[in-house]
Amino acid sequence: MRHALALALIVLAAPALAQDNPLQPSATWDDLRESVVGLTAEPPVDGAVLDLDAPVRANDAAIVPIRITQPADAPALTDLTLVIDENPAPVAAEYGFGPAMMPLDFEVRVRVDSYSDLRAIATTGAGDKIMAGRFVKASGGCSAPAGKEMASVRDGMGQMRWKSAEENGRTIGTLMIRHPNFSGLQRDQVTLLNIPAHFIDRLEVRQGEDLLFTMSAGISVSEDPVFRFGYTPNGQPITVHVEDTEGQVWDQTFDAAG
Repeated sequence: MRHALALALIVLAAPALAQDNPLQPSATWDDLRESVVGLTAEPPVDGAVLDLDAPVRANDAAIVPIRITQPADAPALTDLTLVIDENPAPVAAEYGFGPAMMPLDFEVRVRVDSYSDLRAIATTGAGDKIMAGRFVKASGGCSAPAGKEMASVRDGMGQMRWKSAEENGRTIGTLMIRHPNFSGLQRDQVTLLNIPAHFIDRLEVRQGEDLLFTMSAGISVSEDPVFRFGYTPNGQPITVHVEDTEGQVWDQTFDAAG
């Protein structure tokens, strides 16, 4: 598990440098924007408020690292929707944030099924919408084989690891959760039968009573998800609540220092 966490951190750190892959015109997004995401107008793209970084070409379409950030003086956000235009289920995840997460610095890994815009649509405390995104060249991420044997998946499901560290004057938390997040589009490599969809659909992370973030997710969040984020600590223990689509629930409390 420690080795897996180290590898995940390396992958998550990959998009830290700016990439020359801005959002591209997307007929799919034109259809999704109102019918799926519920936006009647195109949110402005403004890097002074919100940025999303992702690789130009993904090394592995099943674990594409993205990092969503704000400058220090940007307005606080209350929520954010992560959309992958060309995925079978375009809304990858919806996040809610507590004040301690601001300014936002949030990393996660996702599946990308074909060349696509990845976009984050956020809401500020004043109710304004803002968007950021990148165009990523990747394909096959939603149907890529699971990385572990089924027996190993069952044995480890729900295990969690937490660590915190100081980086560039800010506390960075890293949460890793063992879960296959089966998309419903993958095949068992032994039986060659389709694996039913089975994924984390609810996540809540708090420090004491104070909210850090929530996530409501679909099939696009990667296997064994890792969340890496900046936050202002209050010294209280970190509590994590996880639910998946089969009704399984896991709760764990960690010392704030990890």
